[in-house]
Amino acid sequence: MYIKYTKKVLESILLVFVLVSILSFSYVLAAEQIPITISNKMDQVVFDGKWTNSTEWKRSTEEKIIDNDINHHMQFKTAHQENFVYIMVDFVSDTKTEKGKDFAIVCFDTNNDKQDMIDENDYCFKTFLDGESIILKGNENQFKKIIHEEFISVGTTSDENDRYSKVPHASYEFKIPTDLIGRSNLYGFFVGAYDSDSDSLITWPGKISLNDPTIIPSSSQWGEIFSPDNSIPEFELPLLVLFPMFGIIIYFTKKFSCLNKI
Repeated sequence: MYIKYTKKVLESILLVFVLVSILSFSYVLAAEQIPITISNKMDQVVFDGKWTNSTEWKRSTEEKIIDNDINHHMQFKTAHQENFVYIMVDFVSDTKTEKGKDFAIVCFDTNNDKQDMIDENDYCFKTFLDGESIILKGNENQFKKIIHEEFISVGTTSDENDRYSKVPHASYEFKIPTDLIGRSNLYGFFVGAYDSDSDSLITWPGKISLNDPTIIPSSSQWGEIFSPDNSIPEFELPLLVLFPMFGIIIYFTKKFSCLNKI
């Protein structure tokens, strides 16, 4: 009887480990994620589309994207403060700038539902180099322009203050109101920068397949951006699953010990 009971306990523990392993593997294969930094300096940013000074965007999260297939390099910075999300897209390799044609775009899937179709939870913010800036909101499987008076975005050519290259190139700054995208600790997220000279788009996350580089990909292909300083649990999913597993092991261990005493 004891041998049979011990076997069942071991089988239960093994099953839990297998489930945790599967969940851990699935978690690794999930959408790419980047953090967004809380900052107390973003309200000091001068929105001129570039590094106004070499420390302006220092207190923010930095991501470096290199796409060797199209020979492009993009750096982008993210931060949030009070009622705004701040993003800078530094398109280092776009040195043949074309005003009104080159652009950067930042998108949020506010429900992070990763739909193949455009829905009302999708927002994109697009600015052209030395041109117009627009807000696009999903509506019946298409994007429509909307207006928000607090949204600011500027695209221009970098200068000697740029931290990544002294060669003039396309650079963009965004100030996005949380009134639009809502307050969340996790969004679907996409960043793209378009070079009209080569008719190519560098993106985060990378390797998004597009027949037309000027078309916004569906949110099912976007990554995720999260705020670790808000309400996201300190432990990631696999670790959260481990806690009930330990509880099961302790339960069976105590029960088995009691049986041995009988």
